[in-house]
This record gives sequence, C-alpha cells and structure tokens, in this order.
Amino acid sequence: MFIFVSLTVVTGFGRSMETPIGLHKIKRPNKHLMKKLLITSITAATALLISATASEKHEKKSIVEIAAGNEDFSTLVAAVKAAGLAETLSGEGPFTVFAPTNEAFAKLPDGALDELLKPENKDALADVLTYHVVSGKVMAADVKPMDAETVNGAEAKVTVDGDTVQIDDATVVKTDIEASNGVIHVIDAVIMPAE
Repeated sequence: MFIFVSLTVVTGFGRSMETPIGLHKIKRPNKHLMKKLLITSITAATALLISATASEKHEKKSIVEIAAGNEDFSTLVAAVKAAGLAETLSGEGPFTVFAPTNEAFAKLPDGALDELLKPENKDALADVLTYHVVSGKVMAADVKPMDAETVNGAEAKVTVDGDTVQIDDATVVKTDIEASNGVIHVIDAVIMPAE
C-alpha cells in the first residue's frame, strides 16, 4: 500500500501551492501484535475505569468527616466526640443532621456548653445532639411541615414558610451537604428537647 503525502506551502504573496514530499511504503501491521495491543489496551482501560469508580465512592466523606473538615463546626465536632457519638454518626446511616455552627453554640446561655461538655453530663449532651438527628436521608426538596421524630426519641417541629425552613426555633441556613451516610443541613441555633 502506498500513501502520497503532500505539504501545502503558503507563499509570502498570499498564494498557496501544493508540494509533493514523496511516496512512502507502509507495511501491513502484524495481526498477532495488533491483537495483543488491543487486549492490553482494553485491560488497562477497564482497570482505570474500575479504579476511578472505586475512588469516586471513597471521595464522599461521612457526616463526621465533613463536619471535622469545616472550622464552622469545630464546637459540634468536639461535642459529638465528648458524647461518644462520633462512631455512630460515621456509621452506615443514613442520617439527616441539623448541624449548629459555632455561632449557634455561642448563642447558648453562658456556661451551658461548658456544663454539657463535662464528662458527668455525657448522657445529657448525647440527648441534645441526637435531637439534631433524624433517621433517613431527607433532602431539602423533601422537607414539609411536620413533627419529625429525632434519633433521641423526641419530636422536633419542622415549619416551612416560603423558602424559610425552621426546626423548632432554629432556621436552616444551608441545605443538602451530602455525605456518604446521609445529609447535613446547617442551622443557626442549638435546639433543645423538651424536658
């Protein structure tokens, strides 16, 4: 088989002309070698695809990992660890967490957070934190007015007024932070179960 290769040269006068380079003889490819290359390419592509898919699954972090990676949740993370809930909230779930920011914790009465973080108040702290968690993955689009049963067993009142969603007296300020084991909705206040 022969291929004629040509080169188009643009002259300085705005004209172009075709210049023959030459004739080149191309050998037929070895079928056995081509078959090996094809199999190797398919195998490599499959391995890359499997690797990429596996790493995509591992890229999504748990609720606790996401919170720990965000400075705005440092107080929440400290409280979750003090209550012994980090392992639970890193588990399979799914969970919906209404996560108060550091500013939300700062709104608590003076000394309230320090009191809750004491080792002897671990159960009370766990009650408060699990009141911020609902079983299942509830995305913002699925929210409707209701009394939502929290993981702590008590019900929290969810209200919707236009685009504003509240859980008890806290306003949801950011929604749908997806995690491998659920979703986080950010709230501007710490909510407390009724005593």
